Amino acid sequence: MTTLNNKPDVSIVIVTWNGKKYALECLDSLRLLRLKLEVIVVDNASTDGTPEAIRETYPEVKLIQNSENLGFAKANNIGMAKATSDILCLLNSDVVVRPGCLENMVEFMLANPSVGVLGPKMLSPTGGVGQSVNKFPTVWNYFCFALGLHFLMPNSKVFGGYILAAYPYDKTEDVEVLTGWFWMIPRAALEQVGGLDEQFFMYGEDLDWCYRFHQAGWRLVFFAEAEALHYGAASSGQAPSRFYVEMIKANLQYFRKHYGWLGGLGFLAATTIHELLRVILYGVMHVSRQGRSENALKLDRSLSCLKWITGSDALGSNVNK
Repeated sequence: MTTLNNKPDVSIVIVTWNGKKYALECLDSLRLLRLKLEVIVVDNASTDGTPEAIRETYPEVKLIQNSENLGFAKANNIGMAKATSDILCLLNSDVVVRPGCLENMVEFMLANPSVGVLGPKMLSPTGGVGQSVNKFPTVWNYFCFALGLHFLMPNSKVFGGYILAAYPYDKTEDVEVLTGWFWMIPRAALEQVGGLDEQFFMYGEDLDWCYRFHQAGWRLVFFAEAEALHYGAASSGQAPSRFYVEMIKANLQYFRKHYGWLGGLGFLAATTIHELLRVILYGVMHVSRQGRSENALKLDRSLSCLKWITGSDALGSNVNK
């Protein structure tokens, strides 16, 4: 990993908020790559020693320390503003990049100038392939998701929902949404589309950004010839119920931004149905002592979500409270 005076092959932006162990493993993996990298870490006021460890162990990294948690979108925008390469990569701090991953992605990006966002195959810690491709959510396909139809009829174009539960991840192809764990973006596309919408504090910004790239005419491509490990929930796992509600808030923001107030109401209705079904399911499983601790966590997440929906925040104009 090096940052020479000449332009790097790739500028990598990583946002950290605690999760020191994962961040250090991520940076270790980048040292094994054969590219000239500019690595920019934007720390959102971590309290677990993450920035201190990065400064000591990786002096070549450009470290930006925010005095408060500015959120995922704004922190990434700060990092991208400091990037100097013509190719940028936004990487979650709990990702381990496999050798050859970035090299293959850069080669593909340079050969396909119409691509605005490129995403690799996600490997899960359990050895499977993680879910990283979705459809754009609509009120209809969100209702299908809420009722579980995406699991019952995963290949249905009508009832399959926005989560592509049966997506094979076996070939490179154009898609609608690439989740925000690992993106590669050419500077030309970034300059046209603009940065992440900072109204999204955490979650939802990936849906919005992909939609904006699509509207601007850029291709979004899932790239099967590159892969990286994603642990998942390195930061959100510290307070799962709170972060679950934050995700629902962000999705509501997305629906209101792109579908108006009626779309937002449709989303809230679908989410209410979904969480009520989850309360019933996980409540029964918890009482029957099947995976009790895990079900108690999922039950608490759904109850927290319903509490927020039935309060004034969800129905009011400000969903960030």
